[in-house]
Amino acid sequence: MTHTAFLAACRDAIGAAHVLTDPQDTAPFLTDWRRRYTGAACAVLAPATSAEAAALVKLAVEHRVALVPQGGNTGLAGGATPDASGAQAVISLRRLNRVRDIDPHNNTITVEAGVILAEVQKHAEAAGRLFALSLAAEGSCTIGGNLSTNAGGTGVLRYGNTRELCLGLEVVTPQGELWDGLRGLRKDNTGYDLRDLFIGAEGTLGLITAAVLKLHPQPAARVTALAALASPHAALDFLALTQRMAGPLLTGFELMSDFCVRLVGRHFEQMRYPFAEAHAQIVLLELSDSESEVHARTLFEGLMQTALEQGLVEDAVVAENLAQSRAFWNLREHIPLAQAEEGLNIKHDIAVPISCIGHFIEATDAAIAQAAPGARMVTFGHLGDGNLHYNVQAPEGVDATAFLRQHQSAINRIVYDSVAAHRGSISAEHGLGQLKIDDAARYKQDVELRMMRAIKQALDPLNLMNPGKVLR
Repeated sequence: MTHTAFLAACRDAIGAAHVLTDPQDTAPFLTDWRRRYTGAACAVLAPATSAEAAALVKLAVEHRVALVPQGGNTGLAGGATPDASGAQAVISLRRLNRVRDIDPHNNTITVEAGVILAEVQKHAEAAGRLFALSLAAEGSCTIGGNLSTNAGGTGVLRYGNTRELCLGLEVVTPQGELWDGLRGLRKDNTGYDLRDLFIGAEGTLGLITAAVLKLHPQPAARVTALAALASPHAALDFLALTQRMAGPLLTGFELMSDFCVRLVGRHFEQMRYPFAEAHAQIVLLELSDSESEVHARTLFEGLMQTALEQGLVEDAVVAENLAQSRAFWNLREHIPLAQAEEGLNIKHDIAVPISCIGHFIEATDAAIAQAAPGARMVTFGHLGDGNLHYNVQAPEGVDATAFLRQHQSAINRIVYDSVAAHRGSISAEHGLGQLKIDDAARYKQDVELRMMRAIKQALDPLNLMNPGKVLR
């Protein structure tokens, strides 16, 4: 199929310099972050304004060219990678990178989809506010991508997913119309919630070009600690105690297995095991206090004393300064990097009800140990919201590629069957992309899939918005 007329029209619309067709120029946009998927594209289109984005969508409709929206290309499910046909066009939103407005009294910031998450955080901080979304890729991921996957991160326990941090959207519809829903309202009960329909849709229903995001007051103090525990069950009891004593001050509660932490130490020598003795589980927790550091530390000391007296916590270390706090978070954030250094692994981004986490880990670990003896479990995640990164590493000394070839399909099925048995989700914060389409179809109810397909058909009848993602 030739795209000569389409590409010529795109050049007229946004300028020839922003219609990339040379293989050297397009290559960075065609492979996903994990290098699991590599596609082909007739072009990479880079609009600079919402109006230009809308013009490109209209041209795509006219010429029947499918579009694959892309932000920072940091996704983990192949949701922003084109297929191998070369018939699709990637529409990169990186040039839509303006902060349009900050309203400290309304506690909102209005930004375009291509703004890097870390830049939103910096602009909020300059205004004396906090933008609470925080995740490992924040230096390169974009707000449009965060919204399209409903990203989670480390602050969900207190502040919610990206969906809870968004008040309004600007969206280019699959017909090329521009919907201005940039209303910074906490209450708007005037019909269907179109905003929530586009958030988490991974660009399959329209193109998010801007958003109004919630800001919060900057905390006066943060206190961070590592707590050692005997089991995930003890971690759940510790979470309940922390929520009772700290209430809304609790902003982070991350679970890491002993093997996770030792794996980080193996590949990053500067990050030593934080306790003198081994412990089955380690929790990283953080309190954010609006009063003072003295108040936060006094509360923290009382919490830890109670947890030790009740036998929930075996040992604990509290960060004495900002550098030590950052070191604690670096330990948590280096787990995926250590896994990559260790070799190929089988990743799962799942969620189960918080009360089920201990039982899920025990049951699923046992099933995998029986199916793949010697497999090493790398279990970590956001315990406070039920989201686990439940990953499986090949046995020590076993070729990882051969292990994945032999066991990946069976292990995925074991994990997802266990997730379903615990009434959970096979994708908590990474989305479905093209990675989990078939798995989602297996575990979703037929009525749920029919409703999703009806929405897709109603909004995008030509199936030009990111086809082959989320739904077949």
